[in-house]
Amino acid sequence: MLKKIYSVLFCLLLLGTNTIAQEFNCTVKVMSNAIVSEDKKVFSTMEKAISDFINTRKWTNDEFDIQEKIEVNLLINLTGKTSEKDVYNATINIQASRPVYNTSYTSPLINYLDRDVHFRYSQFTPLQFDDNRVVGSDAKASNLTAILAYYMYLVLGLDYDSFSPEGGNAYFKKAQHIVNNAPEENGIVGWKPVENNKNRYWIIDQLLSPRFSDLRSYWYSMHREGFDKLYNKPEEGNAKILSGISRLGKLNKENPSSILLQFFFNAKSDELIRIIAQLPREQRGQYTSILAQIDVPNAAKYQLLNR
Repeated sequence: MLKKIYSVLFCLLLLGTNTIAQEFNCTVKVMSNAIVSEDKKVFSTMEKAISDFINTRKWTNDEFDIQEKIEVNLLINLTGKTSEKDVYNATINIQASRPVYNTSYTSPLINYLDRDVHFRYSQFTPLQFDDNRVVGSDAKASNLTAILAYYMYLVLGLDYDSFSPEGGNAYFKKAQHIVNNAPEENGIVGWKPVENNKNRYWIIDQLLSPRFSDLRSYWYSMHREGFDKLYNKPEEGNAKILSGISRLGKLNKENPSSILLQFFFNAKSDELIRIIAQLPREQRGQYTSILAQIDVPNAAKYQLLNR
């Protein structure tokens, strides 16, 4: 059964067992090696608080079956503690994947490192987030939940986009709402277009821009018409995935140095490499030459395929 569709019988079962199937199966790890003068119990408490915030909150109006849950790994590396009480600088690496139809394989949705993380965490203080009041009463404490919610909505948008054309619009707009109403205070960065051209603002701006609609169209076709067909029509599925590479080349020429394209390749480069590697060697160059020009950080990997 396709995602977001469930039977009356399943609804009755949910009511009968009082079970709510939430969207995420998120594993959270907090690294605190750089913080030497702190009670380490604070960080285990932080880890649990963030995990509970993501996994117990209902993010959509849809019910997700167990096998439909989105797998998320969140690594928060605390890089320092400021002189301000309970305020930390950190990086967040977020990885998420969605199941591929009729297989045990999960396809990456996101693999991104955010270096602009600055927040307050007070032990045993519940993490709270309100879509209608993103800024909250404490900007630095609200910044943590705003960042977490931003990425959860981003992952949801990417997941829904992979099942239906532009199906993630509602969640991308929620992420954009967070950007537009993000907490503002000294030390808080990552939300403003003037800060740099590769931050949270630009990721969601480009996802919702008509200039990048072809990337979202390819995102849908590579998953729903590509990966989801590999179990019974592998040649057709691989062909659909490979057919979009030329579209990426065109998009890159029109939007050079786009954060969204690199954001895409951070998640998808290894999958594309595996698919191209299945081709006869003489057929690989038409794809690797395009990819090496777009995805410069992984250019050497593509070029190896031609040897």
